[in-house]
Amino acid sequence: MTILAQRPKSLLDVPMHYCPGCGHGIVHRLMAETFDELNIADRVIGVAPVGCAVFADSYFACDMVQGAHGRGPAIATGIKRSKPGAIVFSYQGDGDLASIGMAEIVHAAVRSEKITVIFINNAIYGMTGGQMAPTTLVGQVATTAPKGRDPELQGWPINMCEMLAQITGSKYLARVAVDSPQNVIKAKQAIKKAFENQVNGVGFSMVEVLSQCPTNWHADPMKALEFVRTKMMPQYPLGVFKDEGAK
Repeated sequence: MTILAQRPKSLLDVPMHYCPGCGHGIVHRLMAETFDELNIADRVIGVAPVGCAVFADSYFACDMVQGAHGRGPAIATGIKRSKPGAIVFSYQGDGDLASIGMAEIVHAAVRSEKITVIFINNAIYGMTGGQMAPTTLVGQVATTAPKGRDPELQGWPINMCEMLAQITGSKYLARVAVDSPQNVIKAKQAIKKAFENQVNGVGFSMVEVLSQCPTNWHADPMKALEFVRTKMMPQYPLGVFKDEGAK
């Protein structure tokens, strides 16, 4: 019998804790496939976030550090500078990266740190119960915005790729989604490109992934996929926002 697909070696054979319909597990697999294909698994060191992916270190077959909320890029910077031969990534959610960690992500890009950031944008604080995040859409209901986000009261959503593209030190910025097979394939290409950049000594790379959150959106998985397409993508268009190529 020919095996057509199997679990990547860099992804541990353990049950994941993510809610049904969540995109984190898909992204984990794409990252693990990338580690295997680039033959870098023995060099990878990851920084797990505070939030839904707090247990990410339980799923990847690589060394990982647990980072304080928002401090992933700073921790990744320290690891990369002390071990230049390592392939270092920071895995972060929107509350982690775009709120408490805004200074860390901006200055990592300013310094063009040779790290890879995987940014999961589901427009809500997931683990803590659905509070409004910096990426929550206008009109989107959250526990801290029960009438929907009002720009006059809570400001506008933050488009991180567009903002970081203005920084000279950022080298590769892409926004992808995992709502369909076609988009999953494109997400894999972007994630692989971001890690290839680090292998080749290129500076700061970040891939933003639009991810569904059925639990905190109070939607079934199919409706959550539709929310990504009809609500999130108009605010956060997919594409490559910056690609300065090889070193």
